[in-house]
Amino acid sequence: MGVMDSFRKAVEAGDLAAVEDMLADDVVFHSPVAFKPYPGKAITAAILRGVTRVFTDFHYVREIGGADGRDHALVFEAKVGDKKITGCDFLHFDEDGKIDDFMVMVRPLSAAQALSEAMGAQFDRIAQEAAGA
Repeated sequence: MGVMDSFRKAVEAGDLAAVEDMLADDVVFHSPVAFKPYPGKAITAAILRGVTRVFTDFHYVREIGGADGRDHALVFEAKVGDKKITGCDFLHFDEDGKIDDFMVMVRPLSAAQALSEAMGAQFDRIAQEAAGA
């Protein structure tokens, strides 16, 4: 089973510890709603935990792999409150098979705004978790 399969299975199973294990220490997370990226495993893991508290009915619908096996795109659907959201996780894996770049994009704008508000409400908890990690 490849690293991509492992990641997808862990996310779909809600196994956040397994997902965190797949993050490189120097991973950089690019939020769909924040301008600046978030560097580091602790904040990235805390953001991903926050996302799982905000999304409902999350599921992947498509997977696109790069020729070298180190770039992957996973298209997902979910709900934020009553808004349906479609998004994509763009992952880059380093030479050790760890995720060192994690970018999320979402649409439509109304759902992105709902996600931004919901994640904003989580952010104190996210920052505290990241600091304590």
